[in-house]
Amino acid sequence: MANLPRHTKILLALLAVLPLYFLIAALGTKIGLWGWQFGLLMLGGGTILVALVALAALVSLILAVRAKPRRGGLVAIGIAGLLVPAAALVMFLSAGSKAGDNPIHDIATNTGNPPAFSAETMAAREAAGANPLADYQLPLGQIALYQQSGVSPELAVKSHAQIITDRPDRPAPLPSGGATKAQGVAAVAAAMGAMGFTEIRSDPATGMVEGVAGTFWFGFKDDVVARVGDAQIDFRSVSRVGMSDLGANTARIIDLRARTEAILGSAAR
Repeated sequence: MANLPRHTKILLALLAVLPLYFLIAALGTKIGLWGWQFGLLMLGGGTILVALVALAALVSLILAVRAKPRRGGLVAIGIAGLLVPAAALVMFLSAGSKAGDNPIHDIATNTGNPPAFSAETMAAREAAGANPLADYQLPLGQIALYQQSGVSPELAVKSHAQIITDRPDRPAPLPSGGATKAQGVAAVAAAMGAMGFTEIRSDPATGMVEGVAGTFWFGFKDDVVARVGDAQIDFRSVSRVGMSDLGANTARIIDLRARTEAILGSAAR
């Protein structure tokens, strides 16, 4: 390390700081050192750091190639330094694409009558400063949250129900398959527990099951509810903060539905 040229040392230092920066942004939000808005701001600011790494890598690579005698190890470090920001750029572009494909953060299997949350969950959402729940039939352009952030003309005229219905991976209700309401509630609660949900509450009388799902890095909380009826089980998953969920709520419902179906199937055998 001591005999490395200064440009290589700078590059290596930036490469070490880059993952640490994103780790601090995520975990600082998760443990409550700052709010989620600041955490996402830090995440966005990381693009500047990525650009600095790319610039340092390019300069280091050019100097390493021009050096006499040429040292292959320095050239390799320069190339690796360019690959890291390139990978980060791909991740940023992928996230941007997912955000465009998933403009909402409230997904349900029944768009005409989405499962409702209990008073306890609504109180928890209010205490956390969560987004208000949307009317599934109201166009996004008429919802305050989307009016404040801005929404494209194409999306402004679409409602949550339309956006969910148009999804190629739209999650479907789960047919109860002859299971009783109590069996369905128990299966959903067990599936939520297996997925690591917290604050799981169930009411066999009403057929409602609720839980809170948290993301690994930032610790964002999403509220999930299932409504067990006589013929089918409907699911709903709603993020507390943010605009796009990057497809997380849809993926969660699909996973929860599959686990619930497997548990009911095992119980029937």
